[in-house]
Amino acid sequence: MGGARPWRRGRQVGPRGWQVSHYGPVPRFRVDRWSLQVFGATATGGKYSWSFDEGMALPRAAITTDLHCASGTTTLGHEFFGVPVSVLLELAPPAPDVTHVMAWAEYGYSANLRLSDFTSDRTLMATHRNGEPLTAEHGFPLRLVVPHLYGCKGPKWLRGIEYMTRDRRGFWEERGFHNIADPWTEQRYSYQEDEHP
Repeated sequence: MGGARPWRRGRQVGPRGWQVSHYGPVPRFRVDRWSLQVFGATATGGKYSWSFDEGMALPRAAITTDLHCASGTTTLGHEFFGVPVSVLLELAPPAPDVTHVMAWAEYGYSANLRLSDFTSDRTLMATHRNGEPLTAEHGFPLRLVVPHLYGCKGPKWLRGIEYMTRDRRGFWEERGFHNIADPWTEQRYSYQEDEHP
C-alpha cells in the first residue's frame, strides 16, 4: 500500500502492506509429501487426489479482490492467480445432497463454508499474488480465497476439501467466530448469528 492513508469502512481499517496473520507455525513444504485431496460426499463416492505437479498443471484464472479480516483490517487490490474452484467441482463433483464443505489445511486447521459460498465464481485456490508465488507466510503453495467472506474462511496451506451433507463448525467457528462470516453485515462472532439468520 506504500504511503497511502489507511482506508476505513465501518469498523474495518486498512493497514499498510499485507499483514501476516495465522494460528500456529508456518509449515515446512515438502513437495514429495504434498497432495490436494477431495473426499467426503463426492458424486462417485470416491476420493480424489492431486500431487503438487498435477495440482500446478490444472487450469488457472486470476481475480482482483480486497481481503477482509474479522479482526478489523481490510487490504485492497490483491490480484490472485490460481485454480478456480469450478475446475475442482468439475473434476471431483459433489453428491446432490451436499450443502457444505470443510476446507482442510496443514496441522488439521479447518474452515467450514456453505456450498453456495464455496462454488462462487470468484472462489479461487490461489498459488500467486500480484504476479509472484505466495510466500510461505501467506500460504504457499495453495491458499483458498473466498473474496466475499472474512479471511478466516480462506485457509492458507490448503490440503483438502471435504464435501458434507450437513454443516459442521471449523477451527475458528468452534472458538466463537461467526459461522457464515459475511463482512458486509459484520458477522464476526457467534453471538451475532441470531441477528442475521
